[in-house]
Amino acid sequence: MFDVELESPVAPEFALAVKSLHSVETRKELHVEQIPAPGNLARHAIAFAAHVTEDHQQSGDAGVGRLVFLWDDEPQENWIGRFRVVCFAKSPLESHIGQEAASSDLAWDWLTTALRTRHAEYAAEAGTATRILSAGYGALAHQDSHAELEMRASWSPLGGDLAPHLEAWQDLICVLSGYSPLPEGVARLV
Repeated sequence: MFDVELESPVAPEFALAVKSLHSVETRKELHVEQIPAPGNLARHAIAFAAHVTEDHQQSGDAGVGRLVFLWDDEPQENWIGRFRVVCFAKSPLESHIGQEAASSDLAWDWLTTALRTRHAEYAAEAGTATRILSAGYGALAHQDSHAELEMRASWSPLGGDLAPHLEAWQDLICVLSGYSPLPEGVARLV
């Protein structure tokens, strides 16, 4: 059972949606924890952070992410309904992959595929994928070149079941980090 704490009082619709998160299984590659939600974005919010665990890291750096579920009495601009999900995911890439323009397109595809695979119903999706290529110079010239891929996205869940959205976000971090799109023992149904 996924552990979630809510400050009360909250709107019953938000409390029920957050309760749906209790069914989420944390992927073994990740450490996921609740963090303080950003203020002033919506009437209610709950936030999570994740990182690839040390025993699953493939290199010195590993994938990380943050996810925020927002709820407001009145939908804000570009929302469909009272809920909105905001996510961030980042992972190092091999430099030659980071130089490929298509790697940005892949990040968006990985997110939408994860949402579909987890049967997360959503609308009004938006996002950016950013490739970061770094090379050291001068006193840092000895450092190897490296690349990172960042995904920032938001979408509006259709309905109050937030569990598939949290699961899809975990899958995105894992795929960005080079792991299977689905956890061990889970088969993809088409």
